[in-house]
Amino acid sequence: MSRLIVVSNRVPNPDRPAAGGLAVAVQAALRDRGGIWMGWSGNSCGERDPGPLRIREEGNITYALTDLSDRDIAEYYQGFANSVLWPLCHYRIDLTDFARRDAAGYFRVNRQFAERLAPMIRPDDVIWIHDYHLIPLAAELRQMGIENQIGFFLHIPWPAPDVYLTLPVSERLLQSMTAFDLLGFQTAADAENFGLCLKRSRVAKPVAGQPGLFETPDRQFTVDAFPIGIDVAHFTRTARNAARNPTMRRFKDSLGDQQVIVGVDRLDYTKGIPQRLAGYRRFLENNPIWAGKVGYLQITPTSREGVAEYDALQREVAELAGRIAGQLGRLDWTPVRYVNRAFGQHILAGIYRMARVGLVTPLRDGMNLVAKEFIAAQDPADPGVLVLSRFAGAAYELEGGALLVNPYDEEGMANAIATAVSMSLERRQELHAYALAQIEAHDIFGWCDAFLTRLAPAIPELVADS
Repeated sequence: MSRLIVVSNRVPNPDRPAAGGLAVAVQAALRDRGGIWMGWSGNSCGERDPGPLRIREEGNITYALTDLSDRDIAEYYQGFANSVLWPLCHYRIDLTDFARRDAAGYFRVNRQFAERLAPMIRPDDVIWIHDYHLIPLAAELRQMGIENQIGFFLHIPWPAPDVYLTLPVSERLLQSMTAFDLLGFQTAADAENFGLCLKRSRVAKPVAGQPGLFETPDRQFTVDAFPIGIDVAHFTRTARNAARNPTMRRFKDSLGDQQVIVGVDRLDYTKGIPQRLAGYRRFLENNPIWAGKVGYLQITPTSREGVAEYDALQREVAELAGRIAGQLGRLDWTPVRYVNRAFGQHILAGIYRMARVGLVTPLRDGMNLVAKEFIAAQDPADPGVLVLSRFAGAAYELEGGALLVNPYDEEGMANAIATAVSMSLERRQELHAYALAQIEAHDIFGWCDAFLTRLAPAIPELVADS
């Protein structure tokens, strides 16, 4: 059986249990057939050369880690990947900070990844590359004579042509992507946007009568949507067991009879947290009867400290939460609790299960797995209601099981919250049953199977750990 080689910007620590569904599924695939997981160690080697890959064997899995220099981190990671591609793909052209030096560093580091990986590749290996950090990697491998099947999955949105083509190196990136055999996106809309970019730039053209198949003068490749999921069974068990956690018992006692409205987001301008707070405030102003009967918990771990845009966002969110609490709160009731720290999965799962409303309202998101985790955590006998941005990838699957909102519409969000907190048990159960069936039918293991089967049909299906 051919091995699987996975390449991602970061690699999970093999000494710790995999925290995310992606790591669980990829490790299961690597375990089943053997293979390599290569990526950045997360460490800097300063101004020195990173040196050879650090190799660690764990059963059938070989972890291959490389350090990056300070220059590499500044140009490849902080520069082009996170200051250009991230905002661009989330439709924030105004926040892109393009520099030729950073673009050159991005392509240089991808070439370094290819040079370190190439000697490890066997002729029948299947290679799966992940996310926006490593878009040019397949092209670099092809230039070194690697002819293996190579797939790519983008975990963030792909923008419409009028947004993407503002990037000065847009055509070069598109040309590099034609080196993949299969390109996977979160939604059909993302895959369609990518196809339109190919056609608008004349980098590749669709093959008549074969949807998703494109060709250049040299080769053909496939583009399709593969919506990512979560480990539903595991998350459901975690949420059920969370009730025994002392922290969760104290939190429940602190609420009294209040219904919980919860939002959980990494601090990022794509998540729409200020707009969500504004919508919640409008809900309280329009529905004063709910004062003292609901409480909104916003959990927002800090990300990318020292970056001006994120520091400003942190101040804005804290000020908005404080203003709502100060102006609308009472001696016996705090309308908003804003917590600027991270919690373990078992705590979050317990909070989701306790919540009457989950607010997942990003301005733009590739998928947003918090939406699926919220659904998986609910008690089917008395479930909460998901209020979901129509601009999250999850909305394509969960439209019939959530209240969809426009995160830019403050009044619409307020109305959705009012509908959610007052919804009948029967209607809540209907919405939850639909959403749960959707996420169970498209869990993380099914996502992994679907992609790898298209890339290399001989790969065996995965089975979730019981």
